[in-house]
Amino acid sequence: MHCSKNCKSRTASLSSPPKKNRKLQRGYDKDLYIERNLIERFFNKLKQFRRVATRYDKLLANFMGFVKIAAIAIWIK
Repeated sequence: MHCSKNCKSRTASLSSPPKKNRKLQRGYDKDLYIERNLIERFFNKLKQFRRVATRYDKLLANFMGFVKIAAIAIWIK
């Protein structure tokens, strides 16, 4: 079963645009794609901090504290 048919059967919406050279262009939610792309890029920037990517901290409180500090550093840039 193709992915787009599977998504429609589960009442999910497609958020990535189709390729330009497709013969049959399918619809997608452009606003949802833009938001998803921003979130995805943020997580990629967050993973640039080695301490977050490898999760050095054993305690959740320490890990989440550094995630917040890293998010603030990304936001300030």
